[in-house]
Amino acid sequence: MEDSNAIQVQWAEICTQLAKSLSDRFVMRWLSKIVPDRIENNQVNLMVSSPCIHELIQKNYVDQILSLWKTKDPEVSAINLQLMPHAKTAEAQIADTPALSISTQTHTPQIKATEGISHIEIDSAEEIPCYLDETHTFDTFVVGKSNQFAYAAAKKIAEEDTLSFNPLYFHAGSGLGKTHLLHAIAWRIKERHPNKSVLYLSCEQFCQRCWNDLKSKDPKNKDSFLTLARSVDVLLIDDIQFILGKSWSQKAFFHTFNNLIAQNKTIILSADSMPNELQGIDEKLRTRISQGLVVDIAPADENLRLGILLGKNKALKTSVPNDVLAFLAKSITTNVRELEGAFKRIVAHSELIGNPINMETTKVVLKDILHTYERPIKAPEIQKTVAAYYHLSLEDLKSTRRDRCIARPRQIAMYLTKTLTPLSLPDIALCFKRDHTTIIHAVRTIEDLMQRDSKMAQQIKDITHELKESCHAESNTL
Repeated sequence: MEDSNAIQVQWAEICTQLAKSLSDRFVMRWLSKIVPDRIENNQVNLMVSSPCIHELIQKNYVDQILSLWKTKDPEVSAINLQLMPHAKTAEAQIADTPALSISTQTHTPQIKATEGISHIEIDSAEEIPCYLDETHTFDTFVVGKSNQFAYAAAKKIAEEDTLSFNPLYFHAGSGLGKTHLLHAIAWRIKERHPNKSVLYLSCEQFCQRCWNDLKSKDPKNKDSFLTLARSVDVLLIDDIQFILGKSWSQKAFFHTFNNLIAQNKTIILSADSMPNELQGIDEKLRTRISQGLVVDIAPADENLRLGILLGKNKALKTSVPNDVLAFLAKSITTNVRELEGAFKRIVAHSELIGNPINMETTKVVLKDILHTYERPIKAPEIQKTVAAYYHLSLEDLKSTRRDRCIARPRQIAMYLTKTLTPLSLPDIALCFKRDHTTIIHAVRTIEDLMQRDSKMAQQIKDITHELKESCHAESNTL
């Protein structure tokens, strides 16, 4: 049996590798819910919290996880996904999030506090959980060119009594504001119409509740959730791409969708892609979703990212200098979630360690994040750096001369271009005006020399370090 700390480290490294090929939304939402348990008899046991996650990972990603784990431990032969002994329901998993449990009754409910979570008390024994973040409102949503249409559409459907479009469908990458807008719509509708029943669910919650109905042995509970879901005035479901592709959940969603549309009830959906790009979706459902308003949320530009940080700085009453905020807005471009995470980290570091927040400490604290955003190394830079290191002209390095003092640095440049850039062998051959077989020979020659000649290995290490530091410095300069 492996040491638990070692397994945790291996799993963290595998998640990092998966993040390079999968979206960070997938890594944050799903992989974070997997707990590495142990390695026994060359089999890795991973614990998952719900049948929905179990099915998703088993069907689509377990082979990829196994392949990556074998690179860490070649003796591993299988990945076993197991449900946690007392797997929490979707509701319990997020019980630490401010929640609103909204009744389908027509009377005005009374709000009471229970264990830090606000509930709306109802007469019926049944209630629909609707977990909403108190900070995700229209007032806290920062608007820019990339999201102003989505913001306008969200406000219109939340504030108009007559539906202009139905459903409203947001699509965007992770961390661009889809969930924020769905929560904001729910809060505004409840503010304007306290008696309306509003149901917000993540795809995991929807699948979990459908699964509970499906597996219930009590006839009274069969389809109890779907019956309630089809009686609400407003349905909001986040990340529906994870519902699709599974026949039982897609069928439940399809009938719920049709039922609510027929009643002229409001539906708001979000996903990571346009309806015509969703995989495994029934064509009838795709068509009906597309009949509503489909809204794209583009990545935030630098001005919007800076505006978000300025708002966060003010809301939290922190004193992060403007030059640091501008640096973060320029450097972290993938999504707002990572941007806010970086902001929170430098604030927490300052509060815990006592160091002031400035450019120097920011670069140290966020070193791992900032390296992720380095611009890629390019072939001409490698050629120029290698030529300078060996005191050659660029013309000599790229020439046809076969002098050893020139040929060897040229082979090193070919090797570094192969290992430090995504270029294919034919592309590298074009850079050096050679045949791709010459590139293959050069790479193999340098790999062999590095094994036998420590001085050569150190020189290549020095050149690689210089190239990476140059890109890192440039990427992080305002």
